Amino acid sequence: MEIVRQMFEAFNIEDIENIIAFTHPDLLVEIPPEISAEPDTYRGHDGMRRYFRSFQDVMEEIRFEPVQLWEVGDRVVVAVRLTARGRQTAIRVEQRTAGVWRIRDGKVIEVRAYRSPAEALSAARSAARSIAGET
Repeated sequence: MEIVRQMFEAFNIEDIENIIAFTHPDLLVEIPPEISAEPDTYRGHDGMRRYFRSFQDVMEEIRFEPVQLWEVGDRVVVAVRLTARGRQTAIRVEQRTAGVWRIRDGKVIEVRAYRSPAEALSAARSAARSIAGET
């Protein structure tokens, strides 16, 4: 869980190279349409840079706050509060989502976003049962 916390700290100081240091070269980040007006899949370090730049292009004062973290098998579920201000509009936005993070070799290898902590916890528990060979 500490790697996840440190990555959020790097996001909040906009330190992309530090963010990259926490990510596995085979990183996969999935942002579904129910979370974003611009859903996408980001792969590897270049994908993480693109994800970060996509925020900076339209928003400023971006802050990701991990509200609560749970360990579920080999995954970490994070309830997140995102706040930012539109770069062109100056409109402040807030979004609450959740993510399921998977770590490999001390690096973040996968992040999947969900609408709520309940959905993320359900997905993580399902994955843990699948790994354990349960149905």
